Amino acid sequence: MKSNKKNILEKIVKKDYSNKLEKILEEKQFSEEAKSILLSMIYKIEVAYKDIETVKKDIETKDEYIENILKIINKKCNSIKIIKMSDNNKSIPKNKTYVINKEKKEIISYPIERKLLYAICKISKKEKIIKDEYFLVDVTMSDLINIGSNINMIEPLKDFNGYSWTTLSREIESIDHNLIYQNLRLLLSEKFLIKWINNKEFIIDYYYLFKEKLESQYGKKLKEKLVQEIESLSILLEVKFNKEKEEEFKKIKVELEEKIQEVQDNKQFIKKITDQKININEEIKEIDTIINDKQFLEEEYKKRNEKLPLDKKIFSMKILSKQLYDERQVLIKKLEELNQLIKPKNFLKYKKELDNKYRYLEILDIEDKENEIIKRKISLQKLFIKAFEKRIEKAQTKQEMEKIIYDLRYYEMLQYDKEVMIKDKEELSKEIQKLEEKTVIKSINLNVLEKISNDDKTNYEIFKNIFKIRIIKLEDSYLQITKEKDKYFIQIFDENIFEEKVEILEPKELEIKPNKKVAIWK
Repeated sequence: MKSNKKNILEKIVKKDYSNKLEKILEEKQFSEEAKSILLSMIYKIEVAYKDIETVKKDIETKDEYIENILKIINKKCNSIKIIKMSDNNKSIPKNKTYVINKEKKEIISYPIERKLLYAICKISKKEKIIKDEYFLVDVTMSDLINIGSNINMIEPLKDFNGYSWTTLSREIESIDHNLIYQNLRLLLSEKFLIKWINNKEFIIDYYYLFKEKLESQYGKKLKEKLVQEIESLSILLEVKFNKEKEEEFKKIKVELEEKIQEVQDNKQFIKKITDQKININEEIKEIDTIINDKQFLEEEYKKRNEKLPLDKKIFSMKILSKQLYDERQVLIKKLEELNQLIKPKNFLKYKKELDNKYRYLEILDIEDKENEIIKRKISLQKLFIKAFEKRIEKAQTKQEMEKIIYDLRYYEMLQYDKEVMIKDKEELSKEIQKLEEKTVIKSINLNVLEKISNDDKTNYEIFKNIFKIRIIKLEDSYLQITKEKDKYFIQIFDENIFEEKVEILEPKELEIKPNKKVAIWK
C-alpha cells in the first residue's frame, strides 16, 4: 500500500515540473524542437536525481536543483535555437556544440540534451565571483569554479539514467576542471560552493571565507599548500584553454617587471613619483582655471565637442563643469595615493605587493605547461587525500562515517584523465589504500559496516572492494565469500547488480561461513 502511494506522489511531482516548464515555455518564442528537448531533459533529470542524491550525498535536493534550472530558463533565456548537426550552418563554430550570448540571453545548440543543459548552466553564471583585489586569481579561479560547477550540474543527466551510474570520460567538458571542483566540493561542501557562485554582490568575501574554512577544518599548513596548488592550476588551465588570456597575462607580467625594476633604485623611484605629482598638480591647476573662468569654460566646451561624435557630445556647460569636477577628484585621489606611496612603510608594502603579484605570473615562464599541470594535479590529489584523512580522524558518528564511505567511493570513481580513474592512478595507490584502511576500520568500530573477521587485514581485504563498485545504494548490498580450489573470492551484489568475483587473500578469523550471503551495512 505504501509503495503505491509513493508511486502516485512521484507521478504528481513529475507532472508538476512538466506543467511549470510548459507555463514558462508558453511565454517564450522557442521552436517546438527546443521545447520538446527541454521537457525531455527535465523528465530525465527527475527520473535520475534520486540516484545521484544517494551516490553523492549532501547535495542540492531535487526540488532545489530543478527549480534552479527552470528559473534560469525563465529569467536568463530569451531565445533557445536548435540546429541540426547535418545543417551547413556557421552559427556554431567547429569543435563546439553550442554558443551562448549572455547579453542577449541567447543559446544556439545542437539537439544534444546534456550540451543544451551545459549552455543553460553557463549562461546563468557571473563572469567573476572573486573580488578584484585578488590579483589574477580573481579571473582564473572564477573560471575554474564556474566551469567545474557547469560540469557538476549536468551530471544527473550525463551519468545517471534511473537504473545505473556510469561515467564516460569523453563526455566531460574538462576533466581537470571537474576533478578540482569535486576536490573543493568534498573539502568544503556543495552548499558552500553554490552560495559562493550565486553570490549577487561582493559584500561577502567568499574567497577569504574559502581559505578560512580550509584552515579551520584542515589546519594552516595544509590550507596554504592546497591554495597554492589550486591557484597555480587555475592559471595554467586558463592559459591552456584561452590563448588571448595568456597574451594578456604576459603583457601584465612585462609591466610588473618594469615596476619591480623601478623600485630597486629608491632615489630614482622617488624622483619619478615627484615628477608625477608635479604633473598632476599642473592638471588640477588647469582644471581650476577653466572652472572658475566662463570664457575658458566656453573654449573648453567647444574644443571637446569638436572632437566628439554626435551621440557623445556634451550638451551644456553645466554638464562640462560636472565632468571637470569629477576629473579633478580623480587627480586628487591619485595625488593622495602617490603621497602615501613614498612613505617608507607604504613603500615597503608596495614592493611586497609587486613581488606577490609577480609570483602568480612567474608560472608563465614554464615552457612545458602540460607537464606542469600533470605534476601539480598529482600534488593536489596527495594534499586532498591528506585533508580527507583528517575528516576520517575527526569523524565520531555513524552518520559521518556513512557519508565518508560514499564520498571516498565517489572520489575514487572520478576521472583523473581520459584513460584512468583516481582509483587506478598508480602514483596515488599508496595514499588511497591508507584512506580505505582507515575508513574500513573506523566504519566497523562505529557499527556502519558488518564485522566479517576479527582480523583487520581481512576486513580491509574484503571491504576495500566497496569503493570500486557502482551499486548505487550500498546499504542494500550483500557480499559472499567463496572458495574455489585453494583460492578465495568475494562477490558483492544487490537486487539488480552482481559485481564480478574478485580474488582476495586467504581470510583469517572469519565470523561468517563461506558461501553465505551477508549484508554489508549494519
